[in-house]
Amino acid sequence: MDFLLSGLLAVTWQQWLMFLIGGLLIYLAIAKGFEPSLLLPMGFGAILVNIPLSGVLNQTIEGVGNTQGIIQWLFETTISASEALPILLFIGIGAMIDFGPLLSNPKMFLFGGAAQFGIFFTILLAALLGFNLNDAASIGIIGAADGPTSILVSQIMNSQYMGPIAVAAYSYMALVPIVQPFAIKLVTTKKERMIRMEYNPKSVTKLTKLIFPIVVTIIAGLIAPQSVALVGFLMFGNLIRECGVLGSLSETAQTSLANLITLLLGITIAFKMQAGDFINTNTLLIMVLGLVAFVFDTIGGVLFAKIMNLFLKSKVNPMVGAAGISAFPMSARVIQKMGLEEDPTNHLLMHAISANVAGQIGSVVAGGVVINIVSQMLK
Repeated sequence: MDFLLSGLLAVTWQQWLMFLIGGLLIYLAIAKGFEPSLLLPMGFGAILVNIPLSGVLNQTIEGVGNTQGIIQWLFETTISASEALPILLFIGIGAMIDFGPLLSNPKMFLFGGAAQFGIFFTILLAALLGFNLNDAASIGIIGAADGPTSILVSQIMNSQYMGPIAVAAYSYMALVPIVQPFAIKLVTTKKERMIRMEYNPKSVTKLTKLIFPIVVTIIAGLIAPQSVALVGFLMFGNLIRECGVLGSLSETAQTSLANLITLLLGITIAFKMQAGDFINTNTLLIMVLGLVAFVFDTIGGVLFAKIMNLFLKSKVNPMVGAAGISAFPMSARVIQKMGLEEDPTNHLLMHAISANVAGQIGSVVAGGVVINIVSQMLK
């Protein structure tokens, strides 16, 4: 009993708060269905790493010596040393994506770039608020609503705020159905949201689908070499899907591989959720800045669509531009739902899917561009 009491007394108020935060993440995963494969392991991991003298962290124990904790080992091996987990996850993501709708409607590529505006706006804002350039760049990437890219950029940039950045990125991914409608309605009228778009897909040959991931990898690698790991593994996964001779491997990449890596990534990133590093005013500020980045990414895509409409004969529903973020396919579903709310006969899903797929490419390229620019500025 004395041992139990001493253990309870060893828990600081910051660690108790982290237990509550971990419990909140688990609640959101189970009760609300918000990104359960990520928020649940992150929440449980946050509890594990904040238990005093936790066996999941490296430590020196009197009479025993140095011990190696599994979560710290996973972090140092698969994220800190190699960025392996977030990069490998992109194989599974690539295998899930059908680029056919995008290839049949190429102008949607533009939204994959336009909807990254919030990233660069927030980097400038974070720098003005006093964050160093490495941290500011990492915070800005939250706007892509792409957890693996956020983790990778923050690791390469050696940001001290990887934990809050990861929590913010995955939280806002889960909150797409709440945040995006609010942001879209800020900058659109009902008339604009009712614009109809006909869907007349052009046929896309198998050869085109095979060449596309190879060409994208080469072009992205030349434009932003630091993005080639992310883009390359994303496109490799897609090539597995489209080649037609690796059906079982494609299925494995989409399910078993993606699910396993997602679980490991969630509990591993919890290493950066230790109370001493996580509980501070900057964490709250990062959450706010992440929301700003996400909202302005959405607004950037919408405003770009409105600018395009000044020159197009067949108008684009501005809401489709908002789907240019990386939260696939959640953002596209939100746009479809909003379109039906305004006009029950207006189906925008395939257009939104095209923009959403472009956003997958745009977010990882944006991450590489940010890494390149910041690296050059710090030389």
